[in-house]
Amino acid sequence: MRQTLCFTLPLLPGTTDLDRDEMMACWRGERASQHRESRARHGITREATWIQPTPAGDVAVVLLESEDLAASLSGIAASNEPFDAWFRAHVKAVHGVDLGAGMHLPEQILDYSA
Repeated sequence: MRQTLCFTLPLLPGTTDLDRDEMMACWRGERASQHRESRARHGITREATWIQPTPAGDVAVVLLESEDLAASLSGIAASNEPFDAWFRAHVKAVHGVDLGAGMHLPEQILDYSA
């Protein structure tokens, strides 16, 4: 059964444009094939990111889907593949989050479906 997760990560001051450029490169640019290979390797079937301005600063809104989100996230956190190592360094540089050390995932408190 597919699992879906949405969460936000704050963008550190001055890093919004860098994050936008790098995520666009992962989506449609020079990193796209490496990104697709990484996500297939880790069982991620969907990933989407938005930048949301807030009064406290910009945040990235992230959506992930996988059959086993815990395994997918653990795989990215521990992988020695060059793209995955680059991705972890990018997340740390723009969000201040060390994926290798793990992260606190959001608590789901509502799930409505018609």
